[in-house]
Amino acid sequence: MTQKQDWWVYEGSGRPHDGIRRLPPAPPWRAFRHGAAEDAPPRRLPPPSAAGDDAVQRHLGRAGQGAAYQAGEREIHLVNLALHLRRPLLLTGKPGTGKSTLAYAVAHELGLGPVLRWAITSRSTLKDGLYEYDAVGRLYDAGLRNAGALATGTGATPEPPDIGKYLWLGPLGTALLPWQRPRVLLIDEIDKSDMDFPNDLLNVFEEGEFVIPELARLGRRPQRVMTADRREVEVSGGAVACTEFPFVVLTSNEEREFPMAFLRRCVRLEIGAADRDRLTGMVAAHLGPPGPGGNGSAEVRAQIIDQFLSRQRELGTLANDQLLNALLMADRGLWDNDTGRALLGDDLLRPLDRG
Repeated sequence: MTQKQDWWVYEGSGRPHDGIRRLPPAPPWRAFRHGAAEDAPPRRLPPPSAAGDDAVQRHLGRAGQGAAYQAGEREIHLVNLALHLRRPLLLTGKPGTGKSTLAYAVAHELGLGPVLRWAITSRSTLKDGLYEYDAVGRLYDAGLRNAGALATGTGATPEPPDIGKYLWLGPLGTALLPWQRPRVLLIDEIDKSDMDFPNDLLNVFEEGEFVIPELARLGRRPQRVMTADRREVEVSGGAVACTEFPFVVLTSNEEREFPMAFLRRCVRLEIGAADRDRLTGMVAAHLGPPGPGGNGSAEVRAQIIDQFLSRQRELGTLANDQLLNALLMADRGLWDNDTGRALLGDDLLRPLDRG
């Protein structure tokens, strides 16, 4: 059993607690007080609640079943290093090893609100994560106003400066708002991006802020904009600037290498295949404890977990959700006969890296 250490904020227990209050101030080179006078604390946004958040429930299972992610000591150490140092955590490993689930586990345990997820593709750009601006919609509405004014004989009316309703923040932009507690941002499968994307992130990660030109042109007048998690916030002067650097989790399936300048700004963690104890805990979190008999018994689960581990060692890459699928179907009768057991092994537990 992993022994809790005094400097840990995240404990890996899966039980919600207020340990984030124990997080010491950021080191001087990672402290952010953007937009605040030296003698006045910055205005901070209250942390949003994750109650009823579908993504959290999907990744952590139903309430009372514990966290789906079974963190080992090394994972707990490096999560806490990233929290203390205010640095992104770069997770590398094979698909299906639970990399993205770690972000949800940290958010759940520390009460940091819903995870802000940004799924990366080969077409993703930095601006996609910061904000989107509906210029076409704004022009269309302006045209309707002018047409209405001409029809009534009042003449064209000047366009109002309130353009916040045409603009919404992306996951990265939302994470960089001045929250009271750091938000959790999951940048998923960053290795799918183009070659320049990691370096494009560096300036935002270092400065903790960015400017929205469409709002900056309007001066200091606050504008209400929509966040990535469908909340309204005020942005003044077009500047979005954090007071607490978000807990950023970047995942990679090891399909490419990253620039040295990017790597040196990250805390790096390689996620390997889970052992028997972690798989058993993950299964219990998702499917509940085993029943006293039948297909959901502890004996059947142990046999299928053994088969999963054996095939993983001998044949190739298997994802944790393949094990969950196999156990679920075994519970529904697929373990009752030889045909069903063969189907479970040959199809549901088929290695990902084999044809």
